[in-house]
Amino acid sequence: MRYYSTNGKAPMATLHEAVVKGLACDRGLYMPESIKMLPQSFFDNIDKMSFQEIAFVVAQAFFGEDVKEDDLRHIVYDTLAFDCPVARVTDNIYSLELFHGPTLAFKDVGARFMARLLQYFIRQEGKEQVNVLVATSGDTGSAVANGFLGVEGIHVYVLYPKGKVSKIQESQFTTLGQNITAVEVDGVFDDCQALVKNAFMDEDLTAHMKLTSANSINVARFLPQAFYYFNAYARMKALGKSDNMVVCVPSGNFGNITAALFGHRMGLPVKRFIAANNANDIFYNYLKTGKYEPKASRQTIANAMDVGDPSNFARIYDLYKGDHSAITSLISGATYNDDMIRESMRQCYSDNSYILDPHGACGYRALSELLQPGECGVFCETAHPAKFKETVESAIGADVVIPERLAAFMKGTKQSVEMSKDFASFKEYLMNV
Repeated sequence: MRYYSTNGKAPMATLHEAVVKGLACDRGLYMPESIKMLPQSFFDNIDKMSFQEIAFVVAQAFFGEDVKEDDLRHIVYDTLAFDCPVARVTDNIYSLELFHGPTLAFKDVGARFMARLLQYFIRQEGKEQVNVLVATSGDTGSAVANGFLGVEGIHVYVLYPKGKVSKIQESQFTTLGQNITAVEVDGVFDDCQALVKNAFMDEDLTAHMKLTSANSINVARFLPQAFYYFNAYARMKALGKSDNMVVCVPSGNFGNITAALFGHRMGLPVKRFIAANNANDIFYNYLKTGKYEPKASRQTIANAMDVGDPSNFARIYDLYKGDHSAITSLISGATYNDDMIRESMRQCYSDNSYILDPHGACGYRALSELLQPGECGVFCETAHPAKFKETVESAIGADVVIPERLAAFMKGTKQSVEMSKDFASFKEYLMNV
């Protein structure tokens, strides 16, 4: 399958080229030329299939033309060495638990898949090292770093805003060493993302080293996130709860909900979607006004959603040909400040004995407020609450147990490179690598 740029000024690319380049030469995001509808027989039997079996069918529709069947099956099954189950919170609200992977965050799925697909292409080429640049507001960095850790032929640079990710999150990508370098940027997430995008556009850098990105701008990162929405539907269907199903996605850079929308275009029977924002309400305002007006990001307790100019808005806009009415007919929005997020965590724990992380709290609250009679809602619990231990414990008034594999990261020694948000400094650093 070929891929085009959302800006429409770059040459068409193969999957191989789109994955390795990450960003098109006109600064646009790659989109598949077509999105295949899955057969009705797949949905008729989906509740009898395993997560891996479901994901392989979806992966074939996306990547089957470009990756050999046995190799693709291996990539999918190796990626999904853990489950993404649904858990009952109330009679009509369920949590899609995406924190059962190695770094206890939803991004483990996309990061692990991309690492394996990129290695597949590198082995085909037999060429020089690929350098992965990734900006993170929290969980992306840990998921990508651990997904690529020890992968031959790939070096990862994780750019993160100094003092604006939790200590637990920071420990997951600053203590690894090997082929992982943490770059501590004196700025906010948007500054980190700008450094990554500018690096791709710099001719000196791209001549000096082969660069790609593992942010959700990369098709190999965001597309596999569609897997768990199909799995959620399957598990809800097995419970007899799949009719009039609403999916709510806590949204920051919008790769996660974009993957869900691609699933919908492939035939996934979801009635509608809700994008739940924290105080960074750019998309929420777009839904209300039809005007997309990026702003400087605001720091919140749901830090992975602290994005003031979400990259994947371009994909949503392109998917629906810029038709605001088409977008709003399928997607509604919600926005919550820190106090509201804390209250949602407290209330959910008090009423249901279910512990939410700050991001999942946005999703839970949106469903609590926006579900209509006869609908059943599934929200993404995107990270384990222990990754935000102090914030969650202060909200619910109870202890949050840290899983053993998360505690292991916190015992490591921090290693990072301090960097200003000035691109010239970052360029000089990379040119001297």
